[in-house]
Formats: sequence, C-alpha cells, structure tokens
Amino acid sequence: MTEAQRLDKWLWSARFYKTRILAVEAINGGHVHVNGQRIKPARTIRVGDTIVITKDQYHWRLVVEALAKRRGPATEARRLYSEDADSIQQREVMRAETKLMSPVPTKRPDKRQRRRIIRFINKHDQ
Repeated sequence: MTEAQRLDKWLWSARFYKTRILAVEAINGGHVHVNGQRIKPARTIRVGDTIVITKDQYHWRLVVEALAKRRGPATEARRLYSEDADSIQQREVMRAETKLMSPVPTKRPDKRQRRRIIRFINKHDQ
C-alpha cells in the first residue's frame, strides 16, 4: 500500500501555513492546486505529486519528496519537498520588485525641525 497524507496536514507540516485552519482556508479559496487540479483539504497526496501554492503575489511550484509524521523544525520541513528552479527565480524577481517599489523610510523631524514646523503653521494660521 502506498503511503498518503492529507494535504492540509502536509502543508502545515511543511510550514507553508502556521495553522491547519489557514491551510484549509487557502485550499478552499483555490490557492492550492495538486497535479493541476483544484482540490479539497482532505485530499490525500503522495510522494511525487506536484503542488502549486499561491500566497499574495508569490507562487511556489513544489514536488512532494516525503510525507511528514509530525510537524518538526524548518530544516526537517524543507526536506519534504523540492522546488522548481523557475519558481525560485520568479519569486526572487518578485521580491526584488516589491523591495524597489516600497517607499524609502524617512527619519522623524528632530526637535529643531519640529519647532520650525510649528512656527510655520502658527504663522500661516493667522
């Protein structure tokens, strides 16, 4: 008999979601596909299945390498799957674009600058 595991448990064990409930919500929302098909949380997966996960603007294309007996540390979770090189590259490009588009943080005005701002506002209120 071939070993199998529920998809929601595997996603939780592989640390893609913090809780099984979040994994179930993602699966029901259509953000997780197995072998190109939309599935249900109780769907059993086997070694060799292809899983596509979408979170925000990021996509993961994974191949199941092992099934988890328990949720362990991240180093163990990483051994449960292998990721497509193209998937990794696309996610890195998306991360770089997001970083470039984020506003540059500016420091808060110091005491002298705050006093000038207050004087300016009071001068123009009159």
